[in-house]
Amino acid sequence: MKQIRLAESAGFCFGVSKAVDTVRRLLSEGKRVCTLGPIIHNPQVVEGFAARGVRIVSSPAEVEAGEVMVIRSHGVSRAVYEEAAACGVEVCDATCPFVAKIHRLAESHTRQGMIALIAGDPSHPEVIGICGHCEGPAYVFKDANELEELFRSEEFTKIPHDFPIVMVAQTTFHLKTWEFCVKIAKKHYTNLFLFDTICNATAKRQSEAEQLSSESDMMVIVGGRQSSNTAKLRDVCAAQCPTVLVETAAELDPTCFDDATRIGVTAGASTPDDIIKEVLQTMSEIINNETTPVEPVAVSDEMSFEEALNVTFPESQLKEDSSRVRGVVVSIAQNEVQVEVIGRKQTGYIPADELSADPTADPADLVKIGDELELLIMRTNDQEGTIMLSKKRIDSLKGWDTIVAAEQSGEILEGVVADIIKGGMLVVSNGVRVFVPASQASASRLDDLSTLLKTTVKFRVIEVNTSRRRAVGSVRSVARELRKEQEEAFWAQAAVGQKFTGTVKSLTSYGAFVDLGGVDGMIHISELSWKRVKHPSDVVAIGDVVEVYIRDLDVEKKKISLGYRKDEENPWEMFKAQYGVDSVVTAKIVGMTAFGAFAQILPGVDGLIHISQIANHRVEKPQDELTVGQEVTVKITNVDYETKRISLSIRALLDAEEATTEEVEETTEDAE
Repeated sequence: MKQIRLAESAGFCFGVSKAVDTVRRLLSEGKRVCTLGPIIHNPQVVEGFAARGVRIVSSPAEVEAGEVMVIRSHGVSRAVYEEAAACGVEVCDATCPFVAKIHRLAESHTRQGMIALIAGDPSHPEVIGICGHCEGPAYVFKDANELEELFRSEEFTKIPHDFPIVMVAQTTFHLKTWEFCVKIAKKHYTNLFLFDTICNATAKRQSEAEQLSSESDMMVIVGGRQSSNTAKLRDVCAAQCPTVLVETAAELDPTCFDDATRIGVTAGASTPDDIIKEVLQTMSEIINNETTPVEPVAVSDEMSFEEALNVTFPESQLKEDSSRVRGVVVSIAQNEVQVEVIGRKQTGYIPADELSADPTADPADLVKIGDELELLIMRTNDQEGTIMLSKKRIDSLKGWDTIVAAEQSGEILEGVVADIIKGGMLVVSNGVRVFVPASQASASRLDDLSTLLKTTVKFRVIEVNTSRRRAVGSVRSVARELRKEQEEAFWAQAAVGQKFTGTVKSLTSYGAFVDLGGVDGMIHISELSWKRVKHPSDVVAIGDVVEVYIRDLDVEKKKISLGYRKDEENPWEMFKAQYGVDSVVTAKIVGMTAFGAFAQILPGVDGLIHISQIANHRVEKPQDELTVGQEVTVKITNVDYETKRISLSIRALLDAEEATTEEVEETTEDAE
C-alpha cells in the first residue's frame, strides 16, 4: 500500500507569515498597499494580493501618494530606507527579525574595519540587502568552490592570515554547505568572527527533508520556483531519492508515483497551507483513488486517532546535554524574549514558539520585563555567545503531572483552544497540549470547529498515555453536565413573565430559538416585531444577544414560548397617544381593494378609506382617484381598538372645505 508522509515543518515560516499578515492587516484597515518586490516568492499568494489591489514596485520612487510601502521579509539595504525617507514614503517594515539581526552584525563588524564574507546567492534580495548594510568590503560566495576561488584570488592572497573577517550566511543557506565552508575559512584565516545565521526554521526544515527523503522512494517539494529555500529543499532531497518540485497540484504528474511506495512531501517557507493541502488531497486521489481530503498536517500513512495525537503533541523529552537555568526577562519582542541568564555570561533568548504551547499567544501577555523564569537550554552558540531557551517545555513537564492527576480524579480543567487540526482540536492547559476529538469538542456536534479557536473551554481528561506523554480530553462531557445543571435550575424557578438575556441559537421560517443558559426557548415570528415580518432574519441574527420574557410554559413538554416585542414600541399605543377621532393626519396609500384604499398612519397602523369617502363625487374604483405610495390628508372618523380598525375619510375634509367656501361667499353677498 502506498504511503504519503508530510514533513512537520512544511509551510510558512515566521518571517514569511509576518510579512503576509502585515499586508492583510493593512488591507483590512482600508490602506492602499504596495510591496517593494513580490511580498514572498510564491506566485499564487502574489496574484491573490494583486487581485485585492496590491501593487509591486521596484523602488520608493514608484510609490504613489496615499500608498503604504511594505518592505518584505528579505529586507533591504540602508540606502532604500534613506530613499524612502527622501521621497516621503510611508514605510511598513516586515523584514524578518532573523534577517534584521544579520544586518546588525554586518554593519557593526564592518564598521570596525573587518571584511565581510556572506554565504548566499548574490542575486537574492536578502543577500543584496545584507551587502547594503556593510560599511566596508563585502564578498558573496555560493558554495565551497566559490569560497576557495575567492581565497585564491589576487586580492585575498594579499590579506594577512590574522586579518579580522566576519562571516555570515543567508538565512536559507544550505546547512551542510555552510558547515563545510566554515572549515575552509578556518584553514585560511585565524581571526574569524563566525555567525551561524541560518534560520532555525530553515535548518529544521532541511534536516527534516533530509531524514524524510532518506526514508522515501520519492519526494514532492511544494513551493515557488523563485524561492531560494524551496530550491535548497529540492537539492537536499534530490541527493537522497527522485524529487519533483511543483508550485500547485495542477503540476502533479500521476505517472511519477507508479514506482514509488513511500512518498515524502515537504514545502518551502513561502508556501501557503491551502496549496499544501490541495497537493496532498490530489496525491491521495491519484495514489489511492480516494476523494477524502487530506489535511496539511504531518502524517504517515492514513491519519488514525493515535497518529493524530503523535503529530499534534510533540515529545518534550530532554536531550542528554540539556539543563535547566533561571533567567530574568530584559526585553520582549513579537518573535522572541531576551533574558539575562543567571550564572552565565551568554545572552539568552526564547523564540516565540518556545515561550508557550499556545502558538497564538502574544509574548507581551505571557511575561513582563523583570520576571524570573525557569528555563530549559535548547542550544548553545558559543561563537555568537547566545543560548536558545524554552519555557514551553519546562511548563509542559510541570503541567503533565496535573494532567495525569486530573485523569485519575475526574477533575475539570480549563484551557485555551490553540489549534484546529484534522479530527479535532488542541487545547493548551497547564502548558500541555491536550487533543480533543471533534466528537468531544462541544455539547452538540459542530461542523466548523474554527469558531472555538482561541476560546477558553472546560474539559475533562478521558485518556492518558504516560509512556508517550499523550492526553485526550472531552469538552462535551463537561458541557453536557453543566447544561443539565442549568436546565434543572431553570425549571425549578421558571415562571411566566420572567425576563432573560439570551443568545439567538438558530432560525426557522416560523421563529427564532434562543439559548437562555441551559434551556432553549422560541420567539414566534409574530412576536418578533409589531410590524409584519417575512422571516425572523429580518429582525435578529444567529449570535445576537436579546432581551426576552416568558410568555408561556409547558413544563411537561419542556417547551418555552418567549416574547420579544416591547409594549412601549407597540404602534397602536403610539397611535392612541397621538391621535383620536376627528384628528386630521397625513397618510400614505399602501393598498387597494374594490371597496376602498388602505392608508398607513404609522408603521404598523393602517386605516381604511372607504370608496364612498375618497371623494365628494361618485367613484367607480379607488384607482381612479388614488395611487399606491401617494400621500393624502385624511380625517379619522372612527377607531375600534378591540378589532384594531380605523375608518378614514378624504370626503369629510372636502365637504367641510366646500361648506366653508359657501359661508364665505354668502357673507360677501350680504356685505354687498
